[in-house]
Amino acid sequence: MTQHDDYRIEPRVPGIDDYLRLRYLSGLSPFSKEAAERGLPNSIFGVCLMSGDAVIGMGRIIGDGGCFFQVTDVAIMPEHQGRGLGKMIMAALTNHIENQLPKTAYVSLIADVPANRLYRQFGFAETAPRSVGMARKVA
Repeated sequence: MTQHDDYRIEPRVPGIDDYLRLRYLSGLSPFSKEAAERGLPNSIFGVCLMSGDAVIGMGRIIGDGGCFFQVTDVAIMPEHQGRGLGKMIMAALTNHIENQLPKTAYVSLIADVPANRLYRQFGFAETAPRSVGMARKVA
């Protein structure tokens, strides 16, 4: 567990309600409860940013367990943003990446601007023009 003033990191995947709430409040695209129920148990690693007993931020690592991993769901409630808390989340995720994943693992993420500046501090580099992020929705 990592501590920072009134905040702490707990190494666990958020519960479904906290997950959906944080995605909504932080402006990330919404998912259905069914999708969260199916997806969250398959997380490789997760962290919850806590203020007292309240989950006010989160981050996850997803992937196949050996070759490919993705940092996702880095979110903080708006009233707690701008305090360096994203760095706390990324430090915990990076610690897991460096100490638990295979050394040949490919770890990627899709960065919203200006969050790309945060991710650069943790060793992530933009891949364009050699490769670009692409996405597709099911429906």
